[in-house]
Amino acid sequence: MSETVITVEGHFDHHHPAERGTVLVSVGFQGPDREPVVARTTSLHGRIAEEAERMRTDGAVTWWSADRLRVWSERPWNKDGKQLPLVHHAAVASEVKFADLARLAAWVESTAALEGVTITGIRWALTEVTKERLSADAQHRAVQDAVTRASAYAQSLGLTTVRPLAIADPGMLGDESRPQSAAPAAPMARAAAAAKESGGLDLKPEDVTISARVHARFAAS
Repeated sequence: MSETVITVEGHFDHHHPAERGTVLVSVGFQGPDREPVVARTTSLHGRIAEEAERMRTDGAVTWWSADRLRVWSERPWNKDGKQLPLVHHAAVASEVKFADLARLAAWVESTAALEGVTITGIRWALTEVTKERLSADAQHRAVQDAVTRASAYAQSLGLTTVRPLAIADPGMLGDESRPQSAAPAAPMARAAAAAKESGGLDLKPEDVTISARVHARFAAS
C-alpha cells in the first residue's frame, strides 16, 4: 500500500507574568541660552543616575544604562512665517531594568512627575532561566501538536499509521510553506496603567508570550 505524505505546522504558546521591567526614560530641557539648558539636563540626569545606582546596589534594579548627552539648536518659525530666535535643546536617554516590579511602579510614579522627565515606555520581560525553560517546553509541545494534527489528518483519510519523515523550523522543509514567526520568541508585553484609589500608579503588564512553531512531514498508511 502506498503512503500518503502529510505536512503540518505544530505550534504552542506559553503566557507568563512579566518578571522584569525596563523603564525607558528621557531627561531634557530647552531654552534660549545653551549653558543653562545643558546644566539643568546634566544635573537632573545625574540625580536619576544616582537613584538607579542606589537601587541596583539594594537589588531592586539589575542594571541601568545611559546614552550620551545630545545638544542641538534650532530656529523655529511662527504661524506668520517669521523665524524666531534660536532655541537650544539638551537631552539624555536612559534605561533602568527592575527586578522588583513594585519598586518600578513607585519609581515611575515619582520620576514622571519631575519637570524635564519623560517616561517613553516600559519593556516587560522574563528572566533568562524562565525564558529558556519555557522555550524548551514550548518547542516540545509544538512537536506534540504537529503529531496530533498529522494523526487527525490520517484518521480522516482512513489511515492508521503515522511515521515522521522530517521536522524543521518554519520554512526549512524545502517546500512552498509560508514561513511563520521565528521560534521561540518573547515579544515585549505592553503595560496598562490605571490610577488606584489611593492615587498611586498601578502598572499592570500583560503576560510575556513565548511561542514555538515547527513544520513537520509525516508518511501515513
